[in-house]
Amino acid sequence: MKKFSHMGVTYEVDEQGCLLDPACWDENFAEGVSRECDIPVLSGEHWDVIRYIRDTYAQTAVCPTIFATCKAIGLVPQEMKKLFPTGYHRGVCRVAGVHYRVSHMPYGAHLRESVADLRALSSDKVYSTDVRGFLIDPETWDENYAVHRAMEMKIPAGRLTEDHWRIIHYLRDVYQQEQRIPNIYETCEKCNLELDAFEALFPDGYHRGALKIAGLRFA
Repeated sequence: MKKFSHMGVTYEVDEQGCLLDPACWDENFAEGVSRECDIPVLSGEHWDVIRYIRDTYAQTAVCPTIFATCKAIGLVPQEMKKLFPTGYHRGVCRVAGVHYRVSHMPYGAHLRESVADLRALSSDKVYSTDVRGFLIDPETWDENYAVHRAMEMKIPAGRLTEDHWRIIHYLRDVYQQEQRIPNIYETCEKCNLELDAFEALFPDGYHRGALKIAGLRFA
């Protein structure tokens, strides 16, 4: 656990600087953290996005995906990227104090996911995952894991198309070659996809969909 301080107020954050308890968020936190996210001043447009995320979390206990946020606010990806250049979860959600990891899972979902993750359905290989179903060791990933992971998500019939694999292998390649995880803007640009097309491929979102299938997660 780490500490973040701004204007005399101290907040408990994780290793990525994300607020541990969304209930402790206030505008002072947003103002302070925004400076670390390459945002000199929070404008009215920034606050529209932040308040949408805060309101959605308050009503649903879930951090909305970038797709839902862009549609609700009426932004295109390029505009969101300009407002929050460090990315969605590392920028937008961090400033809003609602990281994707604090979202509550539906009752019983953890049991369904853990069984499938640990046994990969019909495969004999065992995969170690965290409580949210993310692969703990990315080096244990294989295409069998991806296929069976996709079957549990909202991907039609669990079928991974050529476009799915292009994104999955791009994410894997960047991680293995550069030891980092690209954000959604970079991924869409490098894979020549519009945000709407990405959403159609991974309805669960970037982190809870694409990254999870690719066996990656933010520490």
